Amino acid sequence: MMTEKQRMLNGELYDSRDPELVKERHKARHANKAINNAFSIKERMQQFKQSIGKCGENPFIEPDIHFDYGYNIEIGDHFYANCNPIMLDVAKIKIGDHVLLGPNVQLITATHPLNPRERATGLELGYPITIGNHVWIGAGAIILSGITIGDNAIIGAGSVVTKDVPANKVYAGNPARYIKDVPLD
Repeated sequence: MMTEKQRMLNGELYDSRDPELVKERHKARHANKAINNAFSIKERMQQFKQSIGKCGENPFIEPDIHFDYGYNIEIGDHFYANCNPIMLDVAKIKIGDHVLLGPNVQLITATHPLNPRERATGLELGYPITIGNHVWIGAGAIILSGITIGDNAIIGAGSVVTKDVPANKVYAGNPARYIKDVPLD
């Protein structure tokens, strides 16, 4: 029989009130607090690297970060997140190299059933978010579950990304829509 954690990791409906998952989120809250309260930048980055699934070279995260579990987050080289990034990682969040997040960016893998009776059970699920290389996500943008953002893409400040964003495109708005191509010369 599958555990609730296995269901969560498989992208199936699961009960987030499961004691194992509650314990893991509690552990992650302690990690968030340690990262955010670290006295030095070196200590903050060391705590961050130890708290997530995979981390490349030279990350820099401004306080205060929040994640649900940490182990579902994979970050490439030269990652920068301005203040208050939120990474709800009930599913995998995979971020490429040279990615910039503006302040208050939210990466939300968690979602709920559309059917109201099913939603009333308290079960939830999540779908992965994948962000390519050299992506810039503007302040206050929200990336919803199941989204892929291609290499070199730019997401405008305050955007809500509800559909995949192709490489080399600028998307903005609520919902985010195509604005123009990224200049590559």
